[in-house]
Amino acid sequence: MIVSNFGASFLSFRIDWNLKQSLTSSHKPPYTLNTARIQIESSCKISDRATGAAQSFVLGASCKTEYVGVERDMWTQPNADFCIVLSADDFLILKSWDRNNKGVMRYPASLGEQPERQSGRVSDTYERVSINLRSWPARQLDGAAAIVRATLADELLIGRCAYCLHDRFDIEIDFPIKTMNANEREWIYQADTGPVLFPDLSADSRDWIDSFQLAYIAFNREDWAEFILQAPTPLSEGVSVNHYSRIARMETRNTVYAAANAGTGRA
Repeated sequence: MIVSNFGASFLSFRIDWNLKQSLTSSHKPPYTLNTARIQIESSCKISDRATGAAQSFVLGASCKTEYVGVERDMWTQPNADFCIVLSADDFLILKSWDRNNKGVMRYPASLGEQPERQSGRVSDTYERVSINLRSWPARQLDGAAAIVRATLADELLIGRCAYCLHDRFDIEIDFPIKTMNANEREWIYQADTGPVLFPDLSADSRDWIDSFQLAYIAFNREDWAEFILQAPTPLSEGVSVNHYSRIARMETRNTVYAAANAGTGRA
């Protein structure tokens, strides 16, 4: 079995202001050229049974908004959490400030306010992008006892969650299992990990890039999983923040793999 090696997988996007104006920036860049390389957190493949179309997406690790290459005062103010969802053709940028609808402007200001969700075609804002999702051999762990033993042996674990939505869309989400609970007395395990990509598709959805929500996944069985999704969450009248607060339970097929040649890292 071959699975993704997320620890060695990266996406990148290249902005060259001499060739193309960025549509996502909140400030004038100190330099006209930058390639951002970001580790991949998870991947999601969507296949449409009705049309035969299929597309793969990756989620980049979160970072903070910054001025690149300056001598000091690197962090933009107000600062935002930033992550990107990317395919070969489309992008989705997710930004979160200390509250929603912060009113931070894009650069130049004629582009309007920075949205919390901004999607588009790669070719419209980036000079180029790359997705390098590396893989390595793994063995499937069958049953709770095998999963518990691999967890307690500090083996590197990778998860896959698959399900069908609206009897039309086949979803396959892959992710590194960063947190796993293990009980070798009653042979109980429970994965609790993320963030992962959760496609929130309607029955006739076509714009897949706009459907994605950030989520954490938990499961302790093979046939269902619970997701907790990031969503605008009210704090007070007229004030909300992006927080993991919406829960979705899904009938799924959950598989846990152990990387075959990762080693334990023990001296």
